[in-house]
Amino acid sequence: MAYRLFEGKKHASIYQQYRFTPPSDLKDAIIQYLDAKKGQPHELAVDLGCGTGQFTRLLAPHFKEVVGMDVSENQVEEARTVPGYPNITYRQGTAEQLPFGDGTVDLLTAASAAHWFDQSKFLPEANRVLKPGGCIALLGFSEVNLNFNYKDCGEEINQIYQEVKKVLQPYTSNPVAVSDSKLQDLFSAIPYPDKKRVDPFPTKSLLSVRNLVGFIRTWSMFQTYETKDPQGAEDLLASIQKRILEKMGVTSPDTEIERDWEYFCILASKPL
Repeated sequence: MAYRLFEGKKHASIYQQYRFTPPSDLKDAIIQYLDAKKGQPHELAVDLGCGTGQFTRLLAPHFKEVVGMDVSENQVEEARTVPGYPNITYRQGTAEQLPFGDGTVDLLTAASAAHWFDQSKFLPEANRVLKPGGCIALLGFSEVNLNFNYKDCGEEINQIYQEVKKVLQPYTSNPVAVSDSKLQDLFSAIPYPDKKRVDPFPTKSLLSVRNLVGFIRTWSMFQTYETKDPQGAEDLLASIQKRILEKMGVTSPDTEIERDWEYFCILASKPL
């Protein structure tokens, strides 16, 4: 990974607390694809750019062994603090240099991480380690059709959220823009004839105002802004929370908002 924006211990702790777990139904779609292309048994899954392990843990029931890998040792350390997953191990490492033998991996996944990979190095490594019939699953979320709903003020909350993104736009790195394109270039570059998109994959969830503000704190562009202007970054978050609560007519940041948004997933299978 050429970009290393998630390595600080503070950021890792925030990531563990506020990053969302992808929908279980989308994980099920990935497993069904793997079942159809490679068949059982499923021995080893590797979750790349695993962060603090939110998606890694979803994979645990379906494999004999799951390995979560991340460039940040602090992220990996946070992931290791979550108990109850004896078949998961976490390692510091990159997607471009995988510590696995040729043809040993059933599934390679990356959840909201593949836009950070060096495509020209990642794809040959993926091909090397995958078993015949093994699969790649690269997923992420899209905010194109994002909507917040709370009584009659959902549109006002949406507007505040979009304003924050505009404020942080100057601090946005190019890979984030790649993510916004739903990894189209990476999808085109995958050399396997058997590949497809699952897009859109709509999902609905409840989150508190506190967790919404915490989620914004996890963004790489917010972290860049915070490095350059720590007080300005804190003031921005405080202002966001205050404005949203005022629009909702409540005082508790634990008040929940409904969020509608969409995931996408690229699926590809190595030829048998």
